[in-house]
Amino acid sequence: MADWPVHAVWKGPIIMVGYGSIGRGTLPLILRHITCKPEQITIVEPTDTWKALAANFGVNFQQVGLTRANFKQVMKPLLSGPEQALIVNLSVDVGSADMMRLAREMNALYIDTVVEPWAGFYYNTKVDNAARTNYALREEVRALKHKLGAGSTAVSCCGANPGMVSWFIKQALLDLAAELKLKDAKPTTREAWAKLAKKLGVKGIHVAERDTQVSKNPKPLGTFVNTWSVEGFISEGKQPAELGWGSHEKKMPPKGRKHAKGCKAAIFIETPGADTRVRSWVPGIGPQHALLVTHNEAISVSDYFTVKDGARVTYRPTCHYAYHPSNDAMLSVLEMFGNGGQHPKNQHILTADEIVTGQDRLGVLLYGHKKNAYWYGSELSIEEARKLAPYQSATGLQVTSAVLAGIVWAIENPKAGIVETEEMDFERCLAVQRPYLGPVNGYYTDWTPLDGFDGLFGAAPDKRDPWQFSNILV
Repeated sequence: MADWPVHAVWKGPIIMVGYGSIGRGTLPLILRHITCKPEQITIVEPTDTWKALAANFGVNFQQVGLTRANFKQVMKPLLSGPEQALIVNLSVDVGSADMMRLAREMNALYIDTVVEPWAGFYYNTKVDNAARTNYALREEVRALKHKLGAGSTAVSCCGANPGMVSWFIKQALLDLAAELKLKDAKPTTREAWAKLAKKLGVKGIHVAERDTQVSKNPKPLGTFVNTWSVEGFISEGKQPAELGWGSHEKKMPPKGRKHAKGCKAAIFIETPGADTRVRSWVPGIGPQHALLVTHNEAISVSDYFTVKDGARVTYRPTCHYAYHPSNDAMLSVLEMFGNGGQHPKNQHILTADEIVTGQDRLGVLLYGHKKNAYWYGSELSIEEARKLAPYQSATGLQVTSAVLAGIVWAIENPKAGIVETEEMDFERCLAVQRPYLGPVNGYYTDWTPLDGFDGLFGAAPDKRDPWQFSNILV
């Protein structure tokens, strides 16, 4: 595109916390689509690895790592001034809930891609597994939303997933409704969206992803290689596997546990997510074994699409991530767990220049309805990603373009309080993001998890209901 559209004007400071792979990709998109001056932007980053690159854009750079002890001291001067500020939190180990509190105190807008805890949470052996879940992190934000009420907008969990996939789900539901010739009006409330999913017969949703990007260099033994944040992947991969728990499910999985408090829309399994496999399907690849890595959307989607009769749940879809990372990342996961789960000392994030070919197919697989299963999503290649924007792989661009969409929505809706992406205008957000997603398509498939049983190993599948999680779990 020769002439990129300007989606918003911003007069105040923009504080970008973190300048890793996602931060480096987000900055050019902000400068491309939001009218502001580079000197309005300050990057807060603990290392100077990419300081020279930031200087090329003319933005400010503060080399400091935020901690629970210093974040207010560092951030408050940056947020002060006559114009409203915007915090773009793209860092690891920076507590999202505390940053949201600070943003409200300073009347700043806020966005992040994950409910991030302060350092030490993910690997804390002094608490039980329930306390280390994304469910627990989300409940903290939900409590904060209730406490703070209306006020300056804080967008929680707005990346590719969580984030973009929630917008995909709504579009996929409309596609399915059209295919099944339902005459219902387009939903405008949470309750209406949940009733539509129930009426369509959607039993569950996989956030089904396959990353086929390949590096020109072989993966070194002992180095954890990924197409996005290594620390981010390891952190979530070592958390317990989690999934939104559907009303159609008959039995809990082995080592499955329910939560005693909160929305109770999800369960967790006492095995690491990156060491827990599920059967899933993506277009162009077909059936695959994927990793049941915990993500916020697994919980928020099942919660959002719940139908209740009073306090009784009458419908809730199962939802979880089904992630097959790049082959280098998959091998890295096997090496890490084979080494007793030891944190890898050597880490490497592939740059766009290192990747020679491949795609990131990231979409939502709605299953259990009259058309069996429907995948809707982005099929972005590295070749197209390089043409569209600098400093990011196909995986990165799906995330950074969602951050851009979330920023634009927050600017246009500055008094929405704390929101999750299910609560945002999905059509507006996708309109901003769509130019960066490559082909966005929908595919029907007759595949079911029963196709993954060869009869040689394991318990007999539930043939009466192919879409029981007991059939999906490997």
